[in-house]
Amino acid sequence: MALVEMLMPKMGESVMEGTILNWLKKVGDKIEQDEAVLEVATDKVDTEIPSLHAGVLVEMKAQKGEVVQVGKPIAVIDTGGGTGGATSTPQVVANPQKPQTIATTAPTVEVATNRFYSPLVMNMAKQENIAMAELETIAGTGQGGRLTKQDMLAYLEAKKSGKITPTLATQPVAQAPITQTIATVTTTSTPAVEQVKPAVSYSGNVEIIEMDRMRKMIAQRMVDSKHISPHVTSFVEADVTNIVNWRNAHVKAFKEKEGVSLTYTPIFMMAVVKALKDFPLVNSSIDGDKIIIKKDIHLGLAVALPTGNLIVPVIKNADQLNLLGMTHKVNDLAKRARENKLTPDELSGGTYTVSNIGSFGNVMGTPIILQPQVAILSLGAIIKKPAVIETPQGDLIGIRQMMFLSHSYDHRIVDGALGGSFVRRVADYLEKFDVSQKVL
Repeated sequence: MALVEMLMPKMGESVMEGTILNWLKKVGDKIEQDEAVLEVATDKVDTEIPSLHAGVLVEMKAQKGEVVQVGKPIAVIDTGGGTGGATSTPQVVANPQKPQTIATTAPTVEVATNRFYSPLVMNMAKQENIAMAELETIAGTGQGGRLTKQDMLAYLEAKKSGKITPTLATQPVAQAPITQTIATVTTTSTPAVEQVKPAVSYSGNVEIIEMDRMRKMIAQRMVDSKHISPHVTSFVEADVTNIVNWRNAHVKAFKEKEGVSLTYTPIFMMAVVKALKDFPLVNSSIDGDKIIIKKDIHLGLAVALPTGNLIVPVIKNADQLNLLGMTHKVNDLAKRARENKLTPDELSGGTYTVSNIGSFGNVMGTPIILQPQVAILSLGAIIKKPAVIETPQGDLIGIRQMMFLSHSYDHRIVDGALGGSFVRRVADYLEKFDVSQKVL
C-alpha cells in the first residue's frame, strides 16, 4: 500500500495554525480525490480541507478542538485502498491550499513550568486579561495536557457565569510603600505578579455584546496596521457619467446572457490594475529596510458579511482578466464570501486592496491598509452633481455623475506625489472609459 500524510495547509497570510473544528470522515472511510476530510478554523476563515488523493483514511493525527501548526501532519491516507495495517512510512504530500514554500511557523511559548501554549491560546489569554499564573491553573485536554482553544472557551464561560473564582495570584495586589517595593525587588528573584484590570461597571440602558473571533482579529489587525504604517490619504473626484450611461445600456442584456449582475466594481478594478502597472511601487510591501515590489497583481476586494464583519477575497493575476472575466470573478468571490464558502487560497496573497464604500451610501473615507500591503483604495458613492463641462463652444454647467476616490498609503515608502498621482491616474482611466467597447 502507499501511505500519504495530509498536512495542515496555510490558510492565509500571517496564519500559522488552525483549529480542528470537525472530522467529516472517520478511520476506515473511503475518500475521493478533492473530497473534504475535515473542517478547520483559523483567525480568518472556517473552511473544509480536501484530500489531494483518493484512498482510505487510516489515521487521524489531530483531534477535534486541537490546534495544529501549519505544515504539520493531520491525517494519513492509504492511497492503495488497504486497511492501514502495513507499517510503511507515509509520504508527505502537501494539500492544495498549501504553498510549495512553507512559511516559518510561529514558535510555541514555553513558561517556567515547562508547559507549552500555542500562540492562539496566548492571544486569547491576552485578550481576556488572564495572567500567566491563572493560565497555569487551567486543565488542558490536548495531547500531554496541552491547553486547547476549547479548554479556554470552556474556562472563560465558567468564569463568566461565576462557577470559577480566580486564584489569589490573579487578584489585584495592594500597592506597597515605595521604599518597601524597592527593597523587595533588590532582595528577591520572585517575578512580579501581573495585576488584573478592575472590572468595568456600566450604568444606564446598555447592551453588552461579546466580540466573535473574527471581530477580535479585525480589531487587532486594524490597530496593528495603524501602529505599523504612517497613514496618509489623498482624495480625487472623478466624473463617471460615461461609465454610468454605458452600464445602463448593457446591464439588462448582460444579466440575461451571463446570469450575473453587471456592477460598477469590475470596471473600477480594471482601472486600478492599469494604474498599478503605471506605478508599480504602489503594488509592494516592506520587509525591514527592503521594498518588495510585486510583479503579480493580486487585487483584494473588501466584502461586508451578513454578520457585520469584513472579509477580503483576492482576485489572483487580475491583470490577466478582461472586463467580462473580472465581472464574473468579482460576483463569484463576493457571493461565496457571504456564504462562507471561500477557500484559504482565495483569502491570501493580496498585493493591493479595493473597498467599495459607495455601496453603503458613503461619499468618501479614510481606509486602513491591509498589512503587509502599502496602500488601499476606497470607492465612494456615485452622486449626480452640477459640474463644469468644457466644450468647444465654451464652459457649461451640466448634471454629471461624480464620485470620490480615497487612497490611503504607507508614507514610509509612498510619498504624497506618488500616492496622489496614483489615485489621479485611476480617476483618469475612469473618465476616459471607452464607451464603444462590448462586454458580451
